[in-house]
Amino acid sequence: MEKTCTFLKQAGTYYLATVDGDQPRVRPFGTAHIFENRLYIQTGRNKDVSRQIEVNPKCEICAFHKGTWVRITAQLVDDPRMEAKKSLLDAYPGLRKMYDENDHHTQVLYLKDATAVFYRFNGEPEVHTF
Repeated sequence: MEKTCTFLKQAGTYYLATVDGDQPRVRPFGTAHIFENRLYIQTGRNKDVSRQIEVNPKCEICAFHKGTWVRITAQLVDDPRMEAKKSLLDAYPGLRKMYDENDHHTQVLYLKDATAVFYRFNGEPEVHTF
C-alpha cells in the first residue's frame, strides 16, 4: 500500500474510473493518503463521481510516472469520520480553500480489496494487494 500511495503522489495526477449507468467515466484526481493503514482519496459529495461511487463502489485508478504505470482495482468505501477527513486535509492543506472536515461536503474514501499492478515497458508486472 505504501508503494502505491508513494507512486500516486509522485505521479501527481492519476485517473479514477467509475461507472455511470452503462457509461464509464474517467477524471483526474490528485490525493493519496494513508490513514489508519488504509489508502484514502478525497472528493466532494456534490460531484457526480460521489453519486456514481454510491451506486457502484467498484473503481479503477491509473497513473503513469517515469516509464512505469500502475492500474489499481478496488472498491471505494466512504469514511464519514471527522478524523479521517482532517488527516487527509492536513496532508493537502491547499484543499482547505474548498473543503473542511466539519462540513458534509467533504468526502474521503478508502480503497478496499485493492490490487495494484505496476507495469514497465521492459519487465514483468509487479502485483500488490491491500
